[in-house]
Amino acid sequence: MWIYEKKLEYPANVSCPDPRMAKLIIEQYGGPDGELAASLRYLTQRYTMPIEQAKGLLTDIGTEELAHLEIIATLVYKLMDGATPDQLKQAGLADYYANHDKALFYVDAVGNPWTATYIQSKGDPIADLHEDMAAEQKARATYENLLNLTDDPCVKDTLRFLREREVVHFQRFGEALRLVQEWKDSKKIF
Repeated sequence: MWIYEKKLEYPANVSCPDPRMAKLIIEQYGGPDGELAASLRYLTQRYTMPIEQAKGLLTDIGTEELAHLEIIATLVYKLMDGATPDQLKQAGLADYYANHDKALFYVDAVGNPWTATYIQSKGDPIADLHEDMAAEQKARATYENLLNLTDDPCVKDTLRFLREREVVHFQRFGEALRLVQEWKDSKKIF
């Protein structure tokens, strides 16, 4: 069962519209290291995890990534809200605007559409958890880069929250990896 509160996990405020920053932040919406890819990766991998703690963790983090996707969508929407077609063009969003107006669409910062090739589900719990740890580090690095590209204190606040959650997820996946390795070691016959 899902319980959904009709509020964001963390506020997504902006000081003023900034289509240039919207173009960059959309990377975390539909890019290879973004929130959609992370959510789908974890919610798929949970089925082949051999222990309940790892299954539960992947479910928890996978659903939290959906909440992060909602935060990113809200940021992008607010950063484009009120922008004129000319302002969108100046921000490098003319192609995006021609196809989607200001509607959210799963693309990366350069306009490449999201693809399932961004996610990995190997079926080997050790390989998958290493993939997950790497994915969290790549997302953290992207958030750090985005923080360097904005002066908006409201946007920075939200991006910092998201970056810190990536760090926590990385740590939790490390714990799950240790538990799965211990489980595998206990199954070996000597």
